[in-house]
Amino acid sequence: MSDVTAATWDRQAATFDEEPDHGLRDPSVRRAWTTLLTEVLPDPGMSIADLGCGTGSLSILLAEAGHHVHGVDVSPRMLDQAGRKARQHATPVTWHLGDAARPPLPERTFDVVLARHVLWAMPDPSAALASWIDLLRPHGLLVLIEGRWMTGAGIPAAACGTLVRQHRQEADLRLLDDPALWGKTITDERYLLVSHR
Repeated sequence: MSDVTAATWDRQAATFDEEPDHGLRDPSVRRAWTTLLTEVLPDPGMSIADLGCGTGSLSILLAEAGHHVHGVDVSPRMLDQAGRKARQHATPVTWHLGDAARPPLPERTFDVVLARHVLWAMPDPSAALASWIDLLRPHGLLVLIEGRWMTGAGIPAAACGTLVRQHRQEADLRLLDDPALWGKTITDERYLLVSHR
């Protein structure tokens, strides 16, 4: 991503966590995300790359669950917020400044690659996916949380599934329409995509 993109996210860092699903400050929203991630990643001790991690809310949840998490974001200010939150929670996460499209991480190292609300914003989603899949060990898990929002931005579930199946054999989709995840009732399309192979 460009310096302009980094600057854009830098400007949003101070207020980013005000959205219930970003900051996970509401205990019920935090519980909902913990439950969802525990269902998807039930075994502790996995090495996880959280790409486009923002202020690190999901990275911290996963580290609290016993995983070894590397968070990557293009915004220094987002990572500053993430580091501060991790220290407050006394939770070890390794942070990396870098472009989520080409993460500064070693290939074939991770059990899981996670990206929430990131793929839709990539200039070349297919190339980004290929780069993410290269990070995975054999039989590693790709976990995407995406949507097609009321603003018109995003990527529809069917299109995301098609895109993932160009690189992997499977793409299991599940709608995420539970208001507990978002801190409000939603009317747009939000979903989880999991690919085991």
